[in-house]
Amino acid sequence: MGKRIEKAVSRAKFAAIGGAIGAAVGGFVSRKAASTGAGIGALVGASIGEKRVDLGEMAEKVTDRSGE
Repeated sequence: MGKRIEKAVSRAKFAAIGGAIGAAVGGFVSRKAASTGAGIGALVGASIGEKRVDLGEMAEKVTDRSGE
């Protein structure tokens, strides 16, 4: 259960950061671009957050095997 919560928190954190960056970049163009940029940034951020947790789990598995 802890892994699921960790993955959800990681995705949410990166989605928030991606959304903020996307909105800031899009805000230089127009309000519509800011909204679109925030949505796309959040989607990319959530994807990165999920992959990052998966890579962390793989690293833990490798280090666990080397300790055996």
